[in-house]
Amino acid sequence: MDPASRPAVVIDNGTGYTKMGFAGNVEPCFIVPTVVAVNESFLNQSRTSSKANWLAQHSAGVMADLDFFIGEEALSKSRSSSTYNLSYPIQHGQAGYTTSKCKMTGVVLDVGDGATHVVPVADGYVIGSSIKSIPIAGKDVTRFIQQLMQERGEHVPPDESYEVARKVKEMYCYTCSDIVKEFNKHDKEPAKHIKQWRGIKSKTGAPYTCDIGYERFLGPEVFFNPEIYSSEFATPLPDVIDKCIQSAPIDTRRALYKNIVKLWMLVFLTSESRLGGEIKAQPVEVNVVSHPIQRFAVWFGGSVLASTPDFFAACHTKAEYEEYGASICRRNPVFKGMY
Repeated sequence: MDPASRPAVVIDNGTGYTKMGFAGNVEPCFIVPTVVAVNESFLNQSRTSSKANWLAQHSAGVMADLDFFIGEEALSKSRSSSTYNLSYPIQHGQAGYTTSKCKMTGVVLDVGDGATHVVPVADGYVIGSSIKSIPIAGKDVTRFIQQLMQERGEHVPPDESYEVARKVKEMYCYTCSDIVKEFNKHDKEPAKHIKQWRGIKSKTGAPYTCDIGYERFLGPEVFFNPEIYSSEFATPLPDVIDKCIQSAPIDTRRALYKNIVKLWMLVFLTSESRLGGEIKAQPVEVNVVSHPIQRFAVWFGGSVLASTPDFFAACHTKAEYEEYGASICRRNPVFKGMY
């Protein structure tokens, strides 16, 4: 069968999640955490076996290679068994879609789980010298929420506190335009704003509950007042976007301000005015746009690319991979060289 007649499989390996599906679809078919649980007992046996006992050492290594879990199964296995340790194979992960209403000039704000990138694009071309990256991303929001809940003394099982914080982020967090007013709202009407989390301890099966309070808006606040979370990085995200645009060619700046596209891979409600608040002080029009599929925008870009006839002239085949090895992945037929 002609390869071009079959849909390609598109895989977006992100720091937090891996998205998989068929080219031509709008959304991926599967979304799994990018995590692996490995049986440490086999690995330790392999390391401690004497060199003379080659068979035992080799067998332990083979068993370690076979005894692993990925995604949600990995997270579940690590909670139920102390012999499995989690490994995150992608750390600090280093196009968007277009519609009739979207121009090819703008700033792409890509907030992933491990890194945040601000990428200016002018007439479809990336202005590489103006790209900005910051070390604060979705995982930092999760960790800050986890820290806030621990400091308040919420009774969340220690081995489940990170996962609970991640789910709190995805289900309950939002940004606010005035953090002081938000504190006052919570204090005046706690019953209205404080949510309750109910869970079951994985080891004992006992139910537990905890309150979700200020962290609902303090979690995302790390992007706008990062000093509350980290002493190593203190530049607010709007300032980073501003610096990115100001470092671009002067004739592109107004157009860049008019089209700031959010690719929020972390899932919480965002405030358009907050993201552009400080930038609006300048005498230019600022427009922050979002899209229903922004969570899958990176994957969707691959889906669109793999649906075009040109894709099969630019990709590598399995036969080529088997002939040349993994090094072929660093050769791009389009650009005629290594990258």
